[in-house]
Formats: sequence, structure tokens, C-alpha cells
Amino acid sequence: MNPTKVYHIYTKNECIYNNLSEDEFTKKWTELNAMVGLLHTDFSPTDLSYEECTRYWGGAGSDNTTEPAGDDSY
Repeated sequence: MNPTKVYHIYTKNECIYNNLSEDEFTKKWTELNAMVGLLHTDFSPTDLSYEECTRYWGGAGSDNTTEPAGDDSY
């Protein structure tokens, strides 16, 4: 099995992005922090959080992903 880091992003403990690659995470995290800081929203920077998880890829297309708790984010 090949481990890969994935990231989940939360606002007020609700998952809004899950299973992001490191590049995708960096881009989204930067965008979200900029939006919260510049725009007048119901969110503050302290409402944003993330979780780093490890995804294990097995053979023949199997996916043993660590999913965030709660409802699907899509």
C-alpha cells in the first residue's frame, strides 16, 4: 500500500472540502483565508480548520481513505 497525505477543510466544524492533495489544499486554504480576511462574511479566520489524513492505496484500484466525520461534502 502506498500512503498519500490528503487534507479536509472545515468551516465551523463542517467539512467543505475533503480528500484534497497537498497542492489543492495549499491553494484552497490560501483562498479561504484571504476571502475570510477581506470580505464581510459570517466567518472569521478562527472558524477555519483543517485535518491532515493519510490515504492508503492498495492494489487493483482499492481506496482505503480516511474520511472526515459527518455528511458527504459534495
